[in-house]
Amino acid sequence: MFEFLDLLGTMAFAVSGALVAMEKRLDLFGILSLSFVTAIGGGTLRDVVIGISPVSWLTDLNYFFTIIAGTILAIIFRKKFAFLRMSLLLFDTIGLAIFTLIGIEKGMGVGLHPIICITLGTITACFGGVIRDILGNDIPVIFRKEIYATVCIVGGLVYYALFYLHVAKDVNYLVTSGAIVAIRILAVVKKWSLPQVKMPA
Repeated sequence: MFEFLDLLGTMAFAVSGALVAMEKRLDLFGILSLSFVTAIGGGTLRDVVIGISPVSWLTDLNYFFTIIAGTILAIIFRKKFAFLRMSLLLFDTIGLAIFTLIGIEKGMGVGLHPIICITLGTITACFGGVIRDILGNDIPVIFRKEIYATVCIVGGLVYYALFYLHVAKDVNYLVTSGAIVAIRILAVVKKWSLPQVKMPA
């Protein structure tokens, strides 16, 4: 289940990166590049922070093939993704939910405190998108008013609440990822945002 979720999240973020690249009218190399950095950026940073060497995707070709497959699917079905913004939101949100869980599990695997595990989950979920947005010449979503990283933190709290209630792990995964997806989509539809702190005039 864990490995399946990891690859599913990788594919979702690969599609997300490819959609941004196509929206920016990049060439094939640019599409592949954005797919790769979106899919593995957060996980790479997480592995470096917790001292996993070499990082996960360097020792498992499944990541490589999954990213290539996600990129090809995005290109083939690009006409189906006519509403690029909505498609990007969907795939980005799926990746966000799954990679939050992956980061938390990786932290728990090396015995880190729950607060640090939730932080790792947020890093894993968000920083591939940060790199994607920077390369796409956009302000990263995480730094805008939109609720993004906050959703990962809330998801982490849901995960630990269910964990301490001894809920079965697979059920925990489904409920936590479902909560992240639902809150993220509601935040976009309802235009929820964190308050801004403005400098005095």
